[in-house]
Amino acid sequence: MSEKRQQLVETAIELFARQGFHGTGIDLIAEQANVSKKTMYHHFRSKEELIVAALRHHDGLFRNQFMRAVEQSADTSYDRLLAVFDVAHEWFSQHDFFGCMFINAIGEYSGRNPAILEACKEFKRQMRVYIEELARSLDVDDPAGLASEIAMLLEGSIVTSQVSCSPDSAKTAKHAARTLLDEAIRAHDE
Repeated sequence: MSEKRQQLVETAIELFARQGFHGTGIDLIAEQANVSKKTMYHHFRSKEELIVAALRHHDGLFRNQFMRAVEQSADTSYDRLLAVFDVAHEWFSQHDFFGCMFINAIGEYSGRNPAILEACKEFKRQMRVYIEELARSLDVDDPAGLASEIAMLLEGSIVTSQVSCSPDSAKTAKHAARTLLDEAIRAHDE
């Protein structure tokens, strides 16, 4: 990625997170990235194309950082599934937590742009795949179902934390996840 393109994407991510997608204009992105609008349109034909590039870039950075933090927090799959919520709690506690960029994009674009929708769906799919990989290494009857339940708890904690401005939703979700995990393991052992 060229230096100017990278600068535009990184600036856009920061502004979109803070101000929203519709609340961030092209002029502000160009100004904050220290590039002309002509340079910006050289790299991106439209604001929506920049949004997709920003979402994809953020996906790779965020997801890898999140998963790495989970892996470093615990040694077993059981504990890593719970650590998902510890890492989420740390994320929610950051001064620059403005919610999930992908949830926010879907909320603002609500299916009006297929490329934005697809970038958001891919991020959520990959997060769920990671959770399912952890669940598959447990002795449970339905790891895919368990992963869906845990992913739903994570999504709910993200939205709740954003709306309530409190990171404690991750702790509540972790408690519920522990109950789900213990029940799934117990049911398998019977």
